[in-house]
Amino acid sequence: MSTFETRNKKRELIEKLIKSALIIASVISILTTFGILFSILFEAIEFFQMRSFWYFITGMEWSPGVEGSKFGAVPIFAGTFVITIIALCVAIPVGLGSAIYMSEYASSTTRDYIKPILEVLAGIPTVVYGFFAAITVAPLIVKAADAVGLEATFNSALASGVVMGIMIIPVISSLSDDVIRSVPDSQRKAALGLGLTQGETIRDIVIPSALPGIISASLLGLSKALGETMIVVMAAGLRPNLSWNPLEDMTTVTVTIVNSLVGDFEFDSPETLSAFALGLVLFVVTLILNIISLSLIRKFKEKYKVNTL
Repeated sequence: MSTFETRNKKRELIEKLIKSALIIASVISILTTFGILFSILFEAIEFFQMRSFWYFITGMEWSPGVEGSKFGAVPIFAGTFVITIIALCVAIPVGLGSAIYMSEYASSTTRDYIKPILEVLAGIPTVVYGFFAAITVAPLIVKAADAVGLEATFNSALASGVVMGIMIIPVISSLSDDVIRSVPDSQRKAALGLGLTQGETIRDIVIPSALPGIISASLLGLSKALGETMIVVMAAGLRPNLSWNPLEDMTTVTVTIVNSLVGDFEFDSPETLSAFALGLVLFVVTLILNIISLSLIRKFKEKYKVNTL
């Protein structure tokens, strides 16, 4: 056998080993996802055998651990989405704006200073953000509300949402910056050559091209906000409160899950098993959001391909 044939066989063997390792990694990821799902599903089914599923998803009162306990999850999910929407309203404009500045306007030296400073925010423990929300942001919101004749509590959804938004700014900013910088420079030069200003080029060419990546970054920030616990505990409270007023206290799904699992109840009690039911619904909601975001990404990619033909 010649040296050339031996080398080819070695290369083919290495390729097969790499392919097998990648297949194994993919299978492990899929099995892990199903393992997480089934570990929640079986306990959730046991809960729904004790309590009404319909009341769980439509009920307006959550009062476990008392006589005649009720498990209506609407106030909990309402609080979750109110706080998450506030966080995204803070994080997306600031994160995307900083990404556009760093990628399109800032010099390389300025960018080398700004980006690490922004990414430092991602390494701050969430309990520190919770202290910041409870000690600094919440009192400022109360004073601002009093100044305009409104009433705000110190444990408000607004304080929690604002600080949570600050926490996820680095996620959206860093990923959006990388995506925007990956847009070919030839498209910018072509747009400028046709007479567009730099602002019009960014608005009409760069952002639409980078939109799938920006949506992915925003989704990652959304997932991080949905799973946050400590900031909500310290700044928004534990009370399930069905209200759309962000100046009131309310709680989220993850906080309620922790509160249910650390209580003095038996593991097979409805109070404890309700945590698994909440986790299952949160899993399904996150899955639906992922499907919607993937369809939006596919839609914008197809539109972009058509526009560039």
